[in-house]
Amino acid sequence: MREVVSSPPVVRSQRVESQWQQTVIVRAGRSPPDLGSLKLYRRLLHYTHQPTQHLLTNLYGSSTRTNRLCISINLANRISTSVENTTEQQTKKFSIGPNITNPFPFASIVIKINVIYSSSSPIIQSPNPNPITQIMNSRIPLSFVFFFTLLIHPSISKSPSLSLSSNPLTKSNNTVTIKWSGVDSPSQLDWLGIYTPPNSSLHHYIGYLYLNTSSTWESGSGSFTIPLINLRSKYKIRIFRWTDSEIVPNRRDHDNNPLPQPNHLLAETEEFQFEKVHAPDQIHLALTGEEGEMRVMFVSGHGKESVVRYGLGPGRMDQVVKTLVGRYEREDMCDSPANHSVGWRDPGFIHDGVMINLQPGRRYFYKVGSDSEGFSKTFSFVSPNNNSGETIAFLYGDMGTATPYNTYVRTQDESISTMKWIARDIEALGDKPALISHIGDISYARGYSWLWDHFFNQIEPLASQVPYHVCIGNHEYDWPMQPWKPDWAMYVYARDGGGECGIPYSYKFNMPGNSSESTGTRAPATRNLYYSFNFGVVHFVYLSTETNFLKGSKQYEFLKKDLESVDRVKTPFVVVQGHRPMYTTSNEVRDRPILEKMLEHLEPLLVNNKVNLALWGHVHRYERFCPINNFTCGSGPVHVVIGMAGQDWQPIWEPRPNHLYDPIFPQPAHSLYRGGEFGYTKLIANKERLTFTYIGNHDGEAHDVVEILASGEVINGESTKIVPNEGMQIADPRGKVGKASVLWYVQGGGVLLFCLLIGYFLGLMSRKKKEGVPNKEWTPVKTEEA
Repeated sequence: MREVVSSPPVVRSQRVESQWQQTVIVRAGRSPPDLGSLKLYRRLLHYTHQPTQHLLTNLYGSSTRTNRLCISINLANRISTSVENTTEQQTKKFSIGPNITNPFPFASIVIKINVIYSSSSPIIQSPNPNPITQIMNSRIPLSFVFFFTLLIHPSISKSPSLSLSSNPLTKSNNTVTIKWSGVDSPSQLDWLGIYTPPNSSLHHYIGYLYLNTSSTWESGSGSFTIPLINLRSKYKIRIFRWTDSEIVPNRRDHDNNPLPQPNHLLAETEEFQFEKVHAPDQIHLALTGEEGEMRVMFVSGHGKESVVRYGLGPGRMDQVVKTLVGRYEREDMCDSPANHSVGWRDPGFIHDGVMINLQPGRRYFYKVGSDSEGFSKTFSFVSPNNNSGETIAFLYGDMGTATPYNTYVRTQDESISTMKWIARDIEALGDKPALISHIGDISYARGYSWLWDHFFNQIEPLASQVPYHVCIGNHEYDWPMQPWKPDWAMYVYARDGGGECGIPYSYKFNMPGNSSESTGTRAPATRNLYYSFNFGVVHFVYLSTETNFLKGSKQYEFLKKDLESVDRVKTPFVVVQGHRPMYTTSNEVRDRPILEKMLEHLEPLLVNNKVNLALWGHVHRYERFCPINNFTCGSGPVHVVIGMAGQDWQPIWEPRPNHLYDPIFPQPAHSLYRGGEFGYTKLIANKERLTFTYIGNHDGEAHDVVEILASGEVINGESTKIVPNEGMQIADPRGKVGKASVLWYVQGGGVLLFCLLIGYFLGLMSRKKKEGVPNKEWTPVKTEEA
């Protein structure tokens, strides 16, 4: 065995200055503290008063007059500071670097401890000092070590690398390619976080992707190419290690999946941003309710004066109008997450301009922006022509938006298909004017503000060509303290708006009319609640099912006056739209109180004023009813639920009352068509006829059609795709209700008899097989439907 001989200590009497430096990587708890510099350094003061003296005494064997413990806190080589302790004056002096504000927003910290000694006293110094051993053998209180253990997050690994490559980011939806390598022992839960602004808390990413979605992730390297949108701030991308044992049970997204935790930062990119970060974006049109006008709205990163240039040709945009500018603040939001740092991002400045003196039915070209910050590309639209004798509209509800990453709430990938098929239809129109109607649950942002930016970027290719009209839904508005919340609606109006209380909806859209309701807070009044306008041969009316609509309310009086004053010669068709449906066979238990109130207060207005079509969202399916009044077919509007544009969560259809848990959902006689496919609807009307078509996203084809004459007669409202149950009433080709023919019973009886015979023989064979296998238990296999 080799003998280890230690060297004797060296005694020096001259004045010396000695120094040792050690990089200490201290692992910490799972979540970083949110400490400002003052609070942090007060804690440093508390813990470094005595330990500094003990540290130097034990390392160098004597007291000192001037001791300095320099603690360099290096966050990815960006931040450092020092703490001084002057024992001679019995005072504490702290020197804080100018770039320190909050040292702990990041997930990885490397601590470098430098101890510098200066004294003329004799020193006993080990010839081969090991600072870590000496620290462990010193009398430093455990609280000193415990302090760093509590406050400092895990260190950044130097081996993984992360790089970013892209063409210049000139506009939203430009793509970036993110590449990583050198990740040792990759985990299935390793993930990539997208941050903007870059100094956001590591827990407050806007989105994330698991590295295992890259085909080469198991090698410790891979890449993603994703589109990004201009959020008027810089970006930073980070990758993290995450393991099963670190899952936090109560931090989950809307699909109940655990949200990634930023405990172990592996690598990060440099900050990057769009070239024209303040340029105009999210352009969309709307009618003003006045002939010869078209409103255009957009978002920018500045509040400077901007204009709209427009004209009858790309080189003839010689008309100019200025825009009004507005914005809302975090303090305007009513609840979390909208008013919390996890959900809030700066919304930019919202510009609103009105193009005037438009000739009817002409194609106009326009662009928006300013000389100082730049202009958008050139867009075009066809101005409305109420004398054309034709109306074309695309209508749906509950679409939402898609994102190229996961986030805190469910996003709606199917919205991409909805936009694709409507774009096809608009292109086919040529120079005919049209509009889009989106009846509530617009972006499904629910307090996560960047989802509004995604939504407007997604609809811009269409909303910049045709006016985009909306009404408010529960996911734009509802919050616990909303002003109108009667006792019967206690469980109807909940927290569905994510604390937005209608503020982004009110600012980002400007619909005709001047309806508004106070929020009861410092926030501005909620707008765009109820309004109407003529478009061709159709009078469109929009309602709010989230604010007071009962008799005597402002909304009720508006609706009554508006419907009674419609010129049925000029606009022979009236279409009313709102979010929550008056009729549905979905098993919407929570909404039943509001449906009853709508039937009591609103249905008589629709029936008495001969409304032709009532459209609703909220239920994420398509369902068409017969012309109906008080659940009786024969007269009244045709009610259609059209909430199938993107959101996919949906309760089952209403089951049988005495078999609530069996997956059998009888279709009542007044429900003529029920569809489970995503899609949208198209309305085409002239002076004599309105045709309403349901188009499925899965094939872009028509799946249900109803035609309504100007007289109110429904001439082909029957469903050809639903096989009625025995004794069920169906609609005849004239839209009237009658019994199924005797021939149907004969055909049905034959099919039933055939099925019984087949079932008998299959059952007999199954029994023989079971008897031939002794001592075995037969377990029924659950079907997917069950």
